[in-house]
Amino acid sequence: MGSRYFALVVGIVYLLVGLLGFIPGLVSAYTGPELAVSAGQGNLMGLFPINIVHNIVHLAIGAWGIASYRSISGSVAFARGLAILYGLLAILGLLPAPFSTTFGLVPIHGTDVALHAVTALAAAYFGFVANRNPEFVDASRRR
Repeated sequence: MGSRYFALVVGIVYLLVGLLGFIPGLVSAYTGPELAVSAGQGNLMGLFPINIVHNIVHLAIGAWGIASYRSISGSVAFARGLAILYGLLAILGLLPAPFSTTFGLVPIHGTDVALHAVTALAAAYFGFVANRNPEFVDASRRR
């Protein structure tokens, strides 16, 4: 899988996760540090702390991934940006509040730390490593 398909798959997954956060039946009571933005707060599928801002961020990341699928350079930039952004979010999520709630705006603690770290590692691979190996370069780039 090349960086273009990584961007597409991650884009679709994050778009769906963002939408799932708006379905009340999938969101349980929030258990975590106090948030300044309490609208839509809860735990998605009982595991991942969310609120309305978190859902909107997931929708934006998803849209960015899908849009970047159109070109190799766009998808590599998406993967690199995602690696840096989600790497920072994973580190912030390990710190105490207010950092683990991004100053009360978005909860990024608990199981979100692992999810952000895995996303950052995968994105780093597709943004910085995979395109250097000719076996993983998209067919459209081999011309």
